[in-house]
Amino acid sequence: MAIFSPQNATLAQDGSRSGSHRAPPPDPSIGELVGEISDDLTQLVRGEIELAKAELKQEATRAGKAGGMLAGSGYAGHLVLLMGSLAAIFGLAHIMDLAWAALIVTGIWAVAGGALFVMGRTRMRAVRVKPERTAETLKEDARWARTRTH
Repeated sequence: MAIFSPQNATLAQDGSRSGSHRAPPPDPSIGELVGEISDDLTQLVRGEIELAKAELKQEATRAGKAGGMLAGSGYAGHLVLLMGSLAAIFGLAHIMDLAWAALIVTGIWAVAGGALFVMGRTRMRAVRVKPERTAETLKEDARWARTRTH
């Protein structure tokens, strides 16, 4: 097999070097250039989408793990309250009857739960489901568009 080098190449009749394996490519047409650019843009967009998917998957995994940890801490907190309540009941049982001690601890939790309910209901009533500022800016945009078209 002969290897092409400038020393062993000779000029052919058309002026190209013999020994060359392919002819120089003709200048690409505008359509070919646009097609290449379109293909490159398509590959670029696909690559960006794949990168975004990978990043979102990674972040979703991290968020899932964090959510699991928060759920675990909530469960642990619930157990702390339960065991603390039992400890309070048994501690009060040294002073009074066990049933009265349980009733007192239950009453304390009922008051705490009622207070949290009232505060939560009050705050929930203050929540606006309709985005007021967005609705107002949309109205302003519509008024502006009407005045520009007249």
